[in-house]
Amino acid sequence: MRIYRQAKSLTGEHHGAVIAVGNFDGVHRGHRTVIGEAGRIAAASDLPWGVLTFEPHPRNVFQPDAAPFRLTPFRAKADEIAELGVDFMIAQRFDLDFSKQSATDFVERYLVETLKVHHVVAGYDFKFGHKRMGSCETLLSEGQKMGFGFTAVAAASDDGGGLYSSSRTRELVEKGEMQAAADVLGRPFSISGRVAGGDKRGRTIGFPTANIHLGGYIRPAFGVYAVRAVLADGSPVDGVANLGMRPTFDGTAPRLEVHLFDFDADIYQMRIDVQLLEMIRPEKKFDGLDALKAQIARDCDTARGILGNK
Repeated sequence: MRIYRQAKSLTGEHHGAVIAVGNFDGVHRGHRTVIGEAGRIAAASDLPWGVLTFEPHPRNVFQPDAAPFRLTPFRAKADEIAELGVDFMIAQRFDLDFSKQSATDFVERYLVETLKVHHVVAGYDFKFGHKRMGSCETLLSEGQKMGFGFTAVAAASDDGGGLYSSSRTRELVEKGEMQAAADVLGRPFSISGRVAGGDKRGRTIGFPTANIHLGGYIRPAFGVYAVRAVLADGSPVDGVANLGMRPTFDGTAPRLEVHLFDFDADIYQMRIDVQLLEMIRPEKKFDGLDALKAQIARDCDTARGILGNK
């Protein structure tokens, strides 16, 4: 999948495409329905299949001091979209100037003049333009005037009527309800990053860890999780992880510390993807290293039991 960081850099081979448009944070089952519909239309007409998204997320622009909330920061989102088979993605820079253009200007100058779209696909609740005045109705009416097709995709939900949405997924992740979050996402919630240097305390007590800073990721419930790490070569390794402030050691910033079972390779500075499969217990402060070591051993046994069934 080719990634464009500005629409104006789009090359001729990707003009006249069928494009799914949205923020797509999480690339959950609802998003996949929207993107997949664009792919179906593109394949039927033998046209390029694209995705238009916005970076940084508009919420970061309008609420710069808000707590981290992303389910899929840019790289993770791009990886998930690429796996769908999309031909190209436009990660349009979103800033205050871009937000001030009217809905009709966005359609006429951006979608039509710059991207030269053939067909646009969006979720039923997609809003755009200054003060979010543009909607699916806008895209439909402007498309009829400007000569491009438009498809609005209805809400997708599970058997119980729960919507597949980013906001619902965030709520579940913040509660540590990882199986329910995975049901919405269509895959386990995961945190990707490079293995960073840590305090090396884990190694001294017999449980070495791979440490990953959370960056822009939403903060799941702090606690201990059964995890499955996917290494750079695609191989999975089971483990247990503490996600939180490390209160026993008076930590000052949240961190993901992953202990991989039966694994001793050097993966420092390598990028890994850590799937949080099930929360074992909340994070807590221990009265000393012996109590901590005993609890970690129990957590490892619990995680092995959980992962043996997944």
